[in-house]
Amino acid sequence: MIATPNKYHLTPDEYLEWEATQQTKHEYINGEVYAMTGGTISHKVLGTEAKVGITEKGSFFYPDVLVTCNAQDRQAIQVIQFPKLIVEVLSPGTEAYDRGAKFAQYRRLESLQEYVLINSESIGVEIFRLNDRSKWELTSYTNSDEIELICIEFKFPIALLYEDVEFPGAQNDGT
Repeated sequence: MIATPNKYHLTPDEYLEWEATQQTKHEYINGEVYAMTGGTISHKVLGTEAKVGITEKGSFFYPDVLVTCNAQDRQAIQVIQFPKLIVEVLSPGTEAYDRGAKFAQYRRLESLQEYVLINSESIGVEIFRLNDRSKWELTSYTNSDEIELICIEFKFPIALLYEDVEFPGAQNDGT
């Protein structure tokens, strides 16, 4: 998701202190703050309420879903620093950003093992996995495929992910 920019220029410490007092969430990139929506961190599998810190000095992002198994993150109040899985749901307005600049930032996380992109306009999932040569490899899933999240040892049919989803422009024939 691309946030609405608010032209605040803050240091990472100023951002973390300031955002803790805000009613809405804000992402932080290169000193600039971008408004999002609110929540707090409480579980190992986290949704949009959890903020990921690329480094202690930023950037900070709110992925759609993340998984961390790191003991340090279990005590996190403001920022998750060691995610092993990050999921973003693509939309026409965010797809290029999620694939490009945001993924470039996420790749800086040494803990990250899988980056999942979910298509919101048709059935399709792409998973970038860090291989044993420290290179990112892409696996695409469509239609009747079974998705495998290797880093958390979890498999499920792609149909389950898209259950009850109606795509924009899809025709309903009433059957």
